[in-house]
Amino acid sequence: MTRPFASAEISAVFDQAPPGTREGLLRLRALIFDVAESDPDVGPVTETLKWGQPSYVAARAGLGTPLRLGRSNQARFALLVHCQSRVIDNFANRFPAWDRFDGTRGVLFNRVEEVEPLRHGWLIRHALTYHKSKAAADRARRDPDRFN
Repeated sequence: MTRPFASAEISAVFDQAPPGTREGLLRLRALIFDVAESDPDVGPVTETLKWGQPSYVAARAGLGTPLRLGRSNQARFALLVHCQSRVIDNFANRFPAWDRFDGTRGVLFNRVEEVEPLRHGWLIRHALTYHKSKAAADRARRDPDRFN
């Protein structure tokens, strides 16, 4: 069952996507909500439009960096993050040689079957809790003995 969209404008973005792209975007959207609901650190997710793309961020202020769903010239659909974050770099280091990337912006997909719940769920969780993770890493760098 598809979760209701936060607005008619967001629904229209999905409705206007070509069929293969739409299914992929919906799969990623469902995964975002599934990850958020399964992780008590994340909690509810807010769905909005940013630059005409569906955008998702943890409702708890300052917890993570937004995820966006979009299309790409290099693939049928993409899971995008803020390009100045280290989310994609961290993901690529954890799962080398698994995905195609658009630099530090996102993961590119051509088929719905490429969306892998465990691997891409890790990426989604990391983005939704990015600032919390980043703060912990910064503390560990400042005082490495305390965190060993």
